[in-house]
Amino acid sequence: MPSPERGTPPQVADQSARTPVLSAQGLVKHYGQVVAMDGADFDLFPGEILAVIGDNGAGKSTLIKALSGAVIPDSGQIFLNGEAINFRSPLDARRYGIETVHQSLAVAPALNIVDNMFLGREIRRPGPLGSVFRMLDKKKMLADATVYMQDLKFRIQSMQQAVETLSGGQRQGVAVARAAAFARNVIILDEPTAALGVKESGMVLELIQKVRDRGLPVILISHNMPHVFEIADRIHIHRMGKRTAIVRPQAYSMSDVVAIMTGALEVNKQSN
Repeated sequence: MPSPERGTPPQVADQSARTPVLSAQGLVKHYGQVVAMDGADFDLFPGEILAVIGDNGAGKSTLIKALSGAVIPDSGQIFLNGEAINFRSPLDARRYGIETVHQSLAVAPALNIVDNMFLGREIRRPGPLGSVFRMLDKKKMLADATVYMQDLKFRIQSMQQAVETLSGGQRQGVAVARAAAFARNVIILDEPTAALGVKESGMVLELIQKVRDRGLPVILISHNMPHVFEIADRIHIHRMGKRTAIVRPQAYSMSDVVAIMTGALEVNKQSN
């Protein structure tokens, strides 16, 4: 089905001919009397940047936490490449090749870029030096980290410089590059430009597009509508604990999308 035209009721974009990389059906999550997810559906397809937007309290954060293993739904099912999976922790999601870059970045400022790239996943030297004496293979980690950065055309003065000496955009770039290096299926980015200026935001958005162009689909959670419209292939609009619509930015204006998000514009749903 073609993308819906501007001025017509929003449609859920038809992607039935493809198998989603990551999807969810009917996710439900209660916190006491509060319903955070109310039958939420989700679909991320190969080679796309999918923006997830919603007003405060819409339940999008709970949805993303469920997809990244940080929240266990009360009911519903998550699928990876068409196969049902169950996450019990974020480590489970990482084992399935899903990497998440949180707004807090989780970088160690005092460590250098290489150490941050391999934080928690250090490479040990071969033989007894690594297995017995637990010595790190710093040469290989430096070489691999350099390759990761070069693949994304991300310029850093020195891989050995401490992360605390980098700008905000460069720190975000290191976190994104680390996720891209280890993700096999999906990268989730939570508000990656929230605390950045115009120039640094542009650098991070360009990096996200390069990640997508390398074949990794990206989930982008953002409140910044201009950024969403600049790089997203599709926009998942979340409202009242569930998906309200999926639209393409080429077919709708920002005001249309905000109206859908707030409920001011009715949605004519169709199966995805």
